[in-house]
Amino acid sequence: MTHNLDELIEQYRAELFDSVLPFWLENSIDKEYGGYFTCLDRQGKVFDTDKFIWLQGREVWLFSMLYNNVAPRQEWLDAAVSGAKFLKEHGHDGNFNWYFSVTRDGKPLVEPYNIFSNTFATMAFGQLAKATGCKEYESIALNTWNEVLKRRENPKGKWNKLHPGTRQLKNFALPMILCNLVLEIQHLLDESMLKKTTDDFLHEVLDVFIRPELGGIVMENVLEDGTLCDCFEGRHMNPGHAIEAMWFIMDLGRRLNRPELIELAKDTALRMAEYGWDKEFGGIYYFMDLKGCPPQELEWDQKLWWVHLETMISMIKGYRLTGDKRCLEWFERVHDYAWEHFKDKEYPEWFGYLNRRGEVLLPLKGGKWKGCFHVPRGLYQVWTVLKEMKEEGIEL
Repeated sequence: MTHNLDELIEQYRAELFDSVLPFWLENSIDKEYGGYFTCLDRQGKVFDTDKFIWLQGREVWLFSMLYNNVAPRQEWLDAAVSGAKFLKEHGHDGNFNWYFSVTRDGKPLVEPYNIFSNTFATMAFGQLAKATGCKEYESIALNTWNEVLKRRENPKGKWNKLHPGTRQLKNFALPMILCNLVLEIQHLLDESMLKKTTDDFLHEVLDVFIRPELGGIVMENVLEDGTLCDCFEGRHMNPGHAIEAMWFIMDLGRRLNRPELIELAKDTALRMAEYGWDKEFGGIYYFMDLKGCPPQELEWDQKLWWVHLETMISMIKGYRLTGDKRCLEWFERVHDYAWEHFKDKEYPEWFGYLNRRGEVLLPLKGGKWKGCFHVPRGLYQVWTVLKEMKEEGIEL
């Protein structure tokens, strides 16, 4: 059933500004030690006080981005600065190697093995530098960016548990996130750096992980030489990751004035949505195996919040930018599934984890992996695109 554009705009606006953002502002800010609580139960009560650095960075980014792009609201800036001060003082080892997690008061818990702590710290301080004009924040963003570039070939560094030389795999997640990160900090980079890194990241995504010989689907892991590997990790599929990456590519296509990138990303997103859709119970699988073998991840058939939010973003962007009606059909299909199953009808914020049948597995609103990021970012992105469509006279 076709939705009404004005009603959709209001639905996403109200959910973001009247429900989801107040939930995080009221419940996540640690007024004693700074930073944020992310382990929040269904009603917003804190059930664990450990702080996970990439979620801290994501929340700094989110409120900074809203301050920059929506309105200069002081409460948003205050929330971002609170997290940034905590991160600056406790989040890294002094050389911009960002820990995975720390205690509530900032003592290191888990070493900086995860490069995504660095990528989200870069995003956070890049956006906050834009909001405040603070040179220190700009310096932190650029120093961390440089560390990311140094670690690209060996993201886990000395914390890599794999034996060297036997089966060296590279993962899609890093070049994918870098396609977004380079746009997030483009105001801090000179044009030559922007062009070189963008070309590198696009090459990895488009020429290494999208596989024409498999019909154009996206692999999550390949060998270092770019060939496929018939093992658990080599057959591993993550449809949500692939679909999310495609709206990053669409944004790059607009930035670079390369419509062929937008078209390729749109077609790939459609292909991966079809590939990942559960035709019996609805929703998109979390993990799959290329050959249909039993996946090693026991949670493979769960339905996760971020997968569906990122799919909505890619599909509505694909429709707006190309007019492909298949994108609109997929947007409406995933919109209906997500609002029916992930939105909590009694309390603010969305559930994160459903079983295959779409029933709530965990009633938490935040935890070790779910924070103030995918739900508000997804709502913001869809709301923004819908508004642009109305301004441009694009109909549903």
